[in-house]
Amino acid sequence: MTRPISLNHRQISLFEPLFNLEGSALASAFDSPPRAKKTPNDSEDSLFSEITLSGQSAQCLQLIAPILRELSEGENHRWLTLISPPEQMTAQWLRNAGLNRERILVLRPRGLQSSQELAREALRLGCSHTVISWFNPLPRTARARLISAARAGATQILNIRQPFTI
Repeated sequence: MTRPISLNHRQISLFEPLFNLEGSALASAFDSPPRAKKTPNDSEDSLFSEITLSGQSAQCLQLIAPILRELSEGENHRWLTLISPPEQMTAQWLRNAGLNRERILVLRPRGLQSSQELAREALRLGCSHTVISWFNPLPRTARARLISAARAGATQILNIRQPFTI
């Protein structure tokens, strides 16, 4: 059974530069220096983006490769951080997908730390322009904590939801 697609949703801010022909590359959207205080432009929509993928693992990887490539390029001095990426997203895959490996951090939790705790800490520290996570499901309270941490670190978060692991 398929769900109807609503066309009333606003385009998420993370991808707006991709569709703006007069704009610059996606990474330049993150060139502004980090802000510690919330401003009127720091809406939840500007900090948190989410995409949902389904299908075969190879197809899902092909779909997210251009997004990751754009986010890994550019003049931004901060990192693109991947929190607990799928096992198939190896260093070799990142190279083959054309990502700038010098601008990417891949983090996995250690010990008793959860991926959500690690993501919150990466967001809060503000060393990354974008933190990418793979949380499915992402409860409302967890989302609110991630947004709060993103606001503190002037960082964006992209959550990639998948019905099953790729």
